[in-house]
Amino acid sequence: MDFSLLSFAPLFKGLIPDEIEAIFSEVPHRIRKFQAGSMIAQSGDTVNSLMLVMNGTVKGEMVDYAGRVIKIEDIPAPGALASAFMFGNKNRFPVNVVAVSNVEILSVDKSDFLKLLKRNEIILSNFLDMISNRSQFLSEKIKFLNFKTIKGKLAHYILQKAGKEGTIVNLGMTQNDLADFFGVARPSVSRAIKELELEFYLEAQGKKIKILDKDGLADLTVD
Repeated sequence: MDFSLLSFAPLFKGLIPDEIEAIFSEVPHRIRKFQAGSMIAQSGDTVNSLMLVMNGTVKGEMVDYAGRVIKIEDIPAPGALASAFMFGNKNRFPVNVVAVSNVEILSVDKSDFLKLLKRNEIILSNFLDMISNRSQFLSEKIKFLNFKTIKGKLAHYILQKAGKEGTIVNLGMTQNDLADFFGVARPSVSRAIKELELEFYLEAQGKKIKILDKDGLADLTVD
């Protein structure tokens, strides 16, 4: 196994490939392979191991009560799956995990991973950072899903990107990506951006947004 990739993983930040290889020479692990489109884990499955994407990309997605599939995020190598849900009373996958491409997943049983955390303070600190960042990401995702209107979702996203003083924003996503992120159809995102332009809240050119009325955008986030 090529351990050089894991040196770029947040869990092993500060460690070189030789150190990571030495760690895994003592930690039981296995490699599982999945074809594109395969279900890796279903929402509600128990998270009983550390799972790291060694090759390829997976995505987390959920299905709402109307049957709509909402993509939560893409996780490319060397990302971790459900790291924030390994421990706790409800240590279950919160979403479905699906292979976007052919992928290889490195798995370490939870009991063996816990022993590793006790032995290595660097990995322990990195793991705590990871689960904190994941909790913050999921908190932001919930905010977007709670907005009733697409314009409200867009306004919140743009203002968050802009910060307190900014007026020029690079969305960082295509309209397709935004639609997946918000859990709506792509034409709805395109239409909402056009409406915000016609109502003089902003000017849009591709992924670049110029905010014209920041207070007005803020009003749209209040349902």
